[in-house]
Amino acid sequence: MSGGICNCRSREGRFDLAQGRKSKRLLILGAAGLVLAVSATLVLSALRDDIVFFRSPTEIVSGAVAAGAQIRLGGMVEEGSISRSADGLQVAFRVTDGTESLPVSYHGILPDLFREGQGVVAEGQMHDGTFKAVTILAKHDENYMPREVQAALERGGYQASPMKP
Repeated sequence: MSGGICNCRSREGRFDLAQGRKSKRLLILGAAGLVLAVSATLVLSALRDDIVFFRSPTEIVSGAVAAGAQIRLGGMVEEGSISRSADGLQVAFRVTDGTESLPVSYHGILPDLFREGQGVVAEGQMHDGTFKAVTILAKHDENYMPREVQAALERGGYQASPMKP
């Protein structure tokens, strides 16, 4: 091939080209993995403040909850424990799991299904021995109760009374 131009590469040249492509591909995959990890960390840290843990009265009384922590308290509204203010917006009652019971204070309009002997989930914080609820969810019977509430009631040996009209 004298005088002609050869457009062929040596074996070493092809090997270097393949290594370059492989390195570039690994670099892109590594960068994508890093972006994914940073994104997941940001999402989880943002959601951490919105996560609210469920607790039973027994767990709260035993000190398993930090003071001021946002939690959900679940159990049954204790018979004979509801008292309302004259305007009906301030309500105090007790929530029990059959073992322990906690006083709850709530300001607002209660759900229609809220009554003594029925399941309730209250979201709020403990302050000076009283659970200050900001949200109340009432359940009409144990068939629609969150699994955690049902388990806590069974551990406490609570027997729900027949549904009242």
